Amino acid sequence: MTDGDEANVLPLSAHDARRDPSTHQLRLFLVLAQELHFSRAAARMFMTQPAFSQQIRALEKRIGVPLIERTSRKVELTAAGQALLPDIRSVVAAMTRLKQAACLQVREVSGHLVLGAIGGETSMPYTQAILTHLRATHPHVTFEMRNLGFTEQIEALVSGDADAAFLLPPLPPGFQTLQLATEQRVACVAADDPLTDQEPITLEQLADHTMLDMPPGVPRAWWDFWTVNPRPDGTPVRYGMAVTDLEAMLLAVARGQGIVFLPAAARHFFPRPGVACLNVTDLPLFTAALAWLPQHRNRPALAALRQAAHQVIRQTQSAQWRVK
Repeated sequence: MTDGDEANVLPLSAHDARRDPSTHQLRLFLVLAQELHFSRAAARMFMTQPAFSQQIRALEKRIGVPLIERTSRKVELTAAGQALLPDIRSVVAAMTRLKQAACLQVREVSGHLVLGAIGGETSMPYTQAILTHLRATHPHVTFEMRNLGFTEQIEALVSGDADAAFLLPPLPPGFQTLQLATEQRVACVAADDPLTDQEPITLEQLADHTMLDMPPGVPRAWWDFWTVNPRPDGTPVRYGMAVTDLEAMLLAVARGQGIVFLPAAARHFFPRPGVACLNVTDLPLFTAALAWLPQHRNRPALAALRQAAHQVIRQTQSAQWRVK
C-alpha cells in the first residue's frame, strides 16, 4: 500500500463495526464447512435448521461475499469460502484463547494471608503440604506464619490479627474448622521421674502427678481436654503453676514442677534436656485443624487456602501424617 492509497482508506464507522461477523457466526460456518449439510450442522450446534441457515446468510451479508453454494442435492463452499476458511479458523481460535485467558484472570486469586500456628503445627507435614499446594495453585497469594501463644490462639482470629490458624481443638463456638489429622499424645515428665522406666504407662499411674496450668484467657474447656480433666474414673486433675508459653512449660517439666500432655510430635520438634515423653496407653487422641471465622471464609485468599487444605486431605490419609 502506497502513501496515496493509505490516504484513501476511510476510518471504520460505528455502523461498520456493528456489521462485523460474530464469533458465533464464524463457529457455525466452520461446523457447516465440516458437515456440508445444514441439518447435521444445525443438530451439532443444538439449533433448528432455519435458525442455522439464517445465521449463515447473515454472516455472508456481513462479510460481503457468498461462502456457501447451495443446491437441492448438496452444499459446497464457494471459492471465497474456501479462501477465507483458514482465516476464519484463526479468528475463532484466537477468540477461544482470548476467552480462556480472560477466564484465567478472573480465576486468578491474589492477596496476603496472615496464618497463625500453635506449638509445632507450622512444621507438621500436613501444614507443609497445604502451604506447598497453595503456592503451586495460587502463586499470587502470599502468606506469613506467626507463632501463637496459648492465650493468643483465639484472640488472633477474633481480632483479625490472623486470617486462619493451624490449631489444636477443641475450640470455642463461633469458629469453623477443617480437621487435618488425628494424632497421638504423650506425657511429658521430668527425665528422672520413676515412670520413665515403666513405659508405656496408664493415666492411673499419673494420678498423683500435678498438671501444669494455663493463665487466665485460655479457654478452660480447651485445657481440660488437654489435661484429661476429669480422668476416666471421675477424679479431678490437680493443677499446679501456670505457664504462658511452650518454653516455660518445658522448663517447668524439666524442673519437676508439673507434667503436661503434648502431641507425640513433641519428641521430634521440642526435645529438651531433662524432659522425657512417655507413651500413655489410654490417653485419648487429638485432632489438628485449620480454623477461621465463618464471616471470612469466602475472602478469595482464604478460600484458596481452604481449597488447598481440602485437596491435600483428599489426596492423603491422615495416618500418613503421623509422626511416630
